Amino acid sequence: MKYYIIAGEASGDLHASNLMKQIKLQDEGADFRVWGGDLMKAEGAQLVKHYKDLAFMGFVEVLLNLRTILSNLKICKQDIQEYQPDVLVLVDYPGFNLRIAEWAHEEGLNVHYYISPQIWAWKENRVHKFKKFVDEMYVILPFEKGFYAKHNVDVNFVGHPLLDAIEDYNAEKPAFETFCATHQLSNKPIVALLPGSRKQEISTMLPIMLSTTSAYPEYQFVIAGAPSQDPSFYDPFLTKSNVKIIFGQTYELLQQSTAALVTSGTATLETALFNVPEVVCYKGNWVSYWIARSLVKVNYISLVNLIMDQEVVKELIQGELNPQNLKKELDAILPNGEKREKLLANLRLLREKLGGSGASKNVATLMLKTLRSTKK
Repeated sequence: MKYYIIAGEASGDLHASNLMKQIKLQDEGADFRVWGGDLMKAEGAQLVKHYKDLAFMGFVEVLLNLRTILSNLKICKQDIQEYQPDVLVLVDYPGFNLRIAEWAHEEGLNVHYYISPQIWAWKENRVHKFKKFVDEMYVILPFEKGFYAKHNVDVNFVGHPLLDAIEDYNAEKPAFETFCATHQLSNKPIVALLPGSRKQEISTMLPIMLSTTSAYPEYQFVIAGAPSQDPSFYDPFLTKSNVKIIFGQTYELLQQSTAALVTSGTATLETALFNVPEVVCYKGNWVSYWIARSLVKVNYISLVNLIMDQEVVKELIQGELNPQNLKKELDAILPNGEKREKLLANLRLLREKLGGSGASKNVATLMLKTLRSTKK
């Protein structure tokens, strides 16, 4: 069968590529055409557009790039029409994907949506679009099935795909000394810096994260470089001798880390599932932030705290994100810190709450069962 998949961010590229692996195991004739990234391309997909050309962050930034977004929507619709897929698989990325879903529904296409956007946090009225335009929905957070049921939308809870991805990495974890030698690091304990994948958030977050490094000569700080960015982009930030950067190996870095400073997003959950104590950081455009604050209905910004429904990891947001607060919170989660042991215990509970592994396989199985039944 022919699969047209749209993922607009690095995390979507990861989860879609793992889904593709599972689809190929169950459909030997699978053919993929995608909007995504290098991981999806490596699985044999024909890549139409890379996610690095699609990601715009915040209300103001979307308005400034509206012409590009509208052009991409037009290109996407034409390309889908020419490809004529058996199913359109949309992965998160709601601003773009819901518009495509509405159009595709009108065109009579099978629309399957994998990974619900956070409509339970804001724009709850979008639930009606999912009910009307999406044929099958696969959700990855345990409370989402209940949320959709409240709106009379039947969805499939499949478990969280990060559990699969992280299990694969932990199965082949190298020794700490080997990892450090491979990347020309010292043998000091590592504090990982995950400033995000977009230029805008990296430029904002990374200088604040780096402001703490001189206070910890007994540690080495290592930046998780985004594979979507040119290495030269990071050059102005690498003036401190105790800071290194590793590209495209965030999971390998987290495996070896003692603690982490993490920009809000999927990376907060990834870090937690590697059992790495973290401080969550967020500072954005003030206009976008205040608009979001007036609309968002949840008490936390990190997935860890949302899933656990309590503050498990400290969130430093906007004005609270400053060098003094960051150092205070990092002190608390390093070895012998006052919050470390309780945090680690809560991270173990988090993994239990997310359920078992096998999300990608579950989605592929359910998807193919549905598609094959409709072809009869």
